Amino acid sequence: MSGPVVSRRREVGNGSARSLLTTLLGEFVLPTNHPVWTSTLVDVLALCGVEEKAARQALARTAAEGWLRSDRVGRRVRWTLTDPGRRLLAEGAGRIYGFGSGAHEWDGRWLVVLVSVPETMRDLRHKLRTRLTWAGFGSPTAGVWITPHLSAEADAKLILDELDLSSQAMSYLAHYGALGSERAMVERAWNLTEVGARYQEFVDRFSDMAPSTPDEVLVAQTVLVHEWRRFPFLDPQLPAELLPPKWSGTTATTLFNDLHVRWRTRAQDRWSEMVPD
Repeated sequence: MSGPVVSRRREVGNGSARSLLTTLLGEFVLPTNHPVWTSTLVDVLALCGVEEKAARQALARTAAEGWLRSDRVGRRVRWTLTDPGRRLLAEGAGRIYGFGSGAHEWDGRWLVVLVSVPETMRDLRHKLRTRLTWAGFGSPTAGVWITPHLSAEADAKLILDELDLSSQAMSYLAHYGALGSERAMVERAWNLTEVGARYQEFVDRFSDMAPSTPDEVLVAQTVLVHEWRRFPFLDPQLPAELLPPKWSGTTATTLFNDLHVRWRTRAQDRWSEMVPD
């Protein structure tokens, strides 16, 4: 069986049972690596509004994808992260907690990738666009992909190799020239208005949230991380000088970090209470 994979739909989609389960696994199961009973996961997902049937289906599908393995103890079943599942969740945790909008130093250089796919090859064009966008690239004009993150060239090469497009591509590093406007190029390459609106929705939702009971804190922490883990896939993480003024991503980043620290201990304590030996 092939190893587990990260699905963009799971990362940026709505609060599906499988997506919420992934959040629980990364936030609470990964740090301890203790086996967890089906009943515990079902109960916590229920607190988050997931029905039991959907929760059990999410467990089965996540296991089928290679993230979890099950052990039967009498009539009960407990779940343990597989080694590939732990690795992917650890990579995801690093991406989530190391992410911060506008917090990147930049030397002014761009990585530019040139690659064209005929319009008749619509499926291949869609795959290329989806995967380069997911990797943080923007396209100011057809066949041209840009990013201020020079290290992303390795990601681009991997994508192009897998799509059998490397032989048709070119890449180079460059400073923006005298023609046109660098900011206008950024506006064509990325829809920062939409990303900024998503950040503002996050701020509006969580800035006044004040959970009090242990269950409320557990749910608040879960939903906080669940909503935040979408942003590394939505935000190209441009340097501050390329962002619009009063960028809501900066406010959202500060809010996430503050709330995550504020709720973490109480949420972990409540999780531990719900994970019996």
